[in-house]
Amino acid sequence: MGFTEQRFNVNLSILFTELPLLERPAAARAAGFTAVELWWPWLDSPTPEQSELDSLRAAIEDAGVRLTGLNFYAGQLPGPDRGALSLPGAESEQFRANIEVAAGLAESLGCGALNALYGNRIEGVDPAEQDALALENLVLAARAADRIGAILLVEALNRPESPRYPLVSAPAAVEVVDRVNAATGLDNARFLMDLYHLSMNGEDLPSVIDEFAAKTGHVQIADNPGRGAPGTGTLPLADHLDRLCKAGYAGWVGLEYKPGDRPSAEAFDWLPYEARRTP
Repeated sequence: MGFTEQRFNVNLSILFTELPLLERPAAARAAGFTAVELWWPWLDSPTPEQSELDSLRAAIEDAGVRLTGLNFYAGQLPGPDRGALSLPGAESEQFRANIEVAAGLAESLGCGALNALYGNRIEGVDPAEQDALALENLVLAARAADRIGAILLVEALNRPESPRYPLVSAPAAVEVVDRVNAATGLDNARFLMDLYHLSMNGEDLPSVIDEFAAKTGHVQIADNPGRGAPGTGTLPLADHLDRLCKAGYAGWVGLEYKPGDRPSAEAFDWLPYEARRTP
């Protein structure tokens, strides 16, 4: 099938970042896409002013695109942080303050997936204490997601780029997914399968797909090496996505790659224009 049978969205926190936030949804639409996703856009604020939330909502609606994925507050991302929910103290409190804000924005735009990054290990803090706090916060997030009819995503990152992040394999992330579902009984926690991160960890991607496709709620892609567009590295991404389809995955595929030394609008030449639009 190749790429033309997939449902792609554009991550506006890594693509079109040469533009102000409120101009990015329209730029994605002009490039032919009808769906977008975002990391939490306000790095310093889990609870931005309502006017800022309203402006982003209007920009997405006016552009004629769907928001299909949104991260909860994750600290400085991009930057040194990899989430807030397992960090005792102020960061955990900020995550909790963000839960209803993020869920409210997602609900207003019909967004069905909320991603909760786990957070780095902290020197001097017992990992078991962090894991217990993480589960408490993930349960709160899963319940908020359930109230708006959404799923909660748990993502594995890669060890070379995120050495203090504890979920650096597919089994580690899926174990957390299973713990959250057992704790809530809602069965709305799912694995976010980022093929770039998993490949950086040296995982056998066909085996990961076969084992965990049924527990996967979202997929993200970038080529490796380089985290560029498909075709800039060596990953057989079309083959991996075909395998996911055959394993039963029918969800969105997020384009979470760097455009390189060119405008983002020029970083989609691997995908025919007519294949970018999703009804």
